[in-house]
Amino acid sequence: MELDYRIVDVFTDTPLQGNPLAVVLDAASLATEQMQAIALEFNLSETTFIQRRPPEIERAEGVRVRIFTTQEELPFAGHPTLGTAGVLLDLAPEIAENRVIALALKVGRILVQFDPVAAGSHVGSRVLFGEMTQRDPEFGGELDAADVARLAGLNRDDLYPELPPQIVSTGNPFAIVPLRSLDALARLAVRHKEASEWLLARGARWFYALAPEPDADAAATQRWRARMQFYGGEDPATGSAAGPAIAYLVARGVVSSDQRIHLRQGVEIGRSSDLFLRARLHGSRVTDVRVAGSTVPVAMGRLFLP
Repeated sequence: MELDYRIVDVFTDTPLQGNPLAVVLDAASLATEQMQAIALEFNLSETTFIQRRPPEIERAEGVRVRIFTTQEELPFAGHPTLGTAGVLLDLAPEIAENRVIALALKVGRILVQFDPVAAGSHVGSRVLFGEMTQRDPEFGGELDAADVARLAGLNRDDLYPELPPQIVSTGNPFAIVPLRSLDALARLAVRHKEASEWLLARGARWFYALAPEPDADAAATQRWRARMQFYGGEDPATGSAAGPAIAYLVARGVVSSDQRIHLRQGVEIGRSSDLFLRARLHGSRVTDVRVAGSTVPVAMGRLFLP
C-alpha cells in the first residue's frame, strides 16, 4: 500500500515555525491501529487522516478526518483542523463553497473559512489564512489556585486572584490558567504525572497557561502569550485550547465581545506561532468561538506500507 502525505506548518506564515502537522491523504482503507502506528512514525504532536466519502455525504456532513497524537486519537484539535482544511482547499478546491471547508470530526461538523485577501502573504507564496468556528464552550468547575500553582511549578502569587483557573471545553477540556506576567509564564514547569491524574479527576486533560503581553496599543488589539506542556514536552500551538481561552476571557469581561486578540505560543521552544481569537457574548452565553491563523506547506512524500 502506498499513501501520499503532506506536512504543513500551522499558525504561521513562515516555514519551520508554528506547529507542524502531517496529513495523510486517501486514508479510508487504514485501520485505527495503522493510523496510530503512522502517527508514531511521524512523531509530531498530531497527524491527521483524510477519509474521502461520496460527494453527497461530504456536502451534508463534511470531509471525514481523524486526528491522532503519538499516543491516542483525539475527538478534536485545533491546528490539525486548520492545517487539514488548508491541504484540502489546495488539493481539492471543488469541495469548498465560498472558500469554506467543512470537516466531519469525531466532535462533530467544523467549518473553516479561508480569507481570499489574506491568502498568500507574500507574492507567489502558498500561505493560506483560515478561521475555524469551534463548538460553543462548556464551562466546568473552577480549580483551587494553590493546587494549580503547585502542579504548574509556580507560586500562588503568579496567578490572578480575580481570574480563577477554570475548566473550559470546545471539544477538548482544558484548565485555563491566567497568569500575572510573562515572567511567570516563562517559569511554567508542569509536574506532568501528578498534574494529569489531578486534572483527570476533575474532567480535564492539560493546563493552558496564558499571560498578557505589554502592549501600548492594547485598546485596539490585545496581545497575549500562552504555553501548553503535555506528554513531557511542549506544544508550539494549541488551537483546541485557544478556543476555550478566548471563551473564558470573554465570559469574564477581560476581552470584549467579538474583539479579536493576538495570542503567541511556542516562543519558549523556538517555534513561534500566531493565533487570532474572538468570541461573542449573547447575554450570559458565549458563542461563535473562532480561532484563526495561517498555514504554509513545507514537505510532501509517500508512505510505503505492508
